[in-house]
Amino acid sequence: MGFPRLFLVTAVLGICQTAWTQSPTYGLGRTPKAEEIRAWDIAISPTGKELPPGHGTAKEGAALYVRKACAACHGATGSSEGHAPTLISSHDVQAKSLVPCLAPCVNDSNAMAVHSPFATTIWDYINRGMPLGKEGSLSPNEVYAITAYLLYKNNVIKEDEVMDAQSLPKVKMPNHDGFALPPEWKHGTPRLQGYP
Repeated sequence: MGFPRLFLVTAVLGICQTAWTQSPTYGLGRTPKAEEIRAWDIAISPTGKELPPGHGTAKEGAALYVRKACAACHGATGSSEGHAPTLISSHDVQAKSLVPCLAPCVNDSNAMAVHSPFATTIWDYINRGMPLGKEGSLSPNEVYAITAYLLYKNNVIKEDEVMDAQSLPKVKMPNHDGFALPPEWKHGTPRLQGYP
């Protein structure tokens, strides 16, 4: 077989391979069932309409903070003595005006319970990502309680307030009015003003 024939055979096989990989299916896997999709669809919106039944208080959350070893990463006081972001600001954030922040802010002035424009965001994050290594293992009651604890320790709610699917979305967050979305991006322009 000469080089031209070998080249032709290789080219035809390459084109067939490319066409096969561009087909609607790859011959792998299967379409997920509706209940499988629902199991992964756990996002909680600002309105909280997706929140599950349950409730919790700051006092219950304080006990859970210890029992679930939150201090191992976030420190005993939640003020970043650990390796993870600050959860509890060390100063009164209600007294100062917050600067809008477009990136995840993790410093003392921008603990999530202070920076987030919606209390439901805190619940959602804890529910999905905590505790580290055992994500998704907390019950809804535990998530409500830990959320209430963080909100209380950051002077957002009172210690005896019960957080549940009705009360959590109504919490007025310190940064609710200071939250800013990035400007709409147009093709061919820099994403940030003055950035090359």
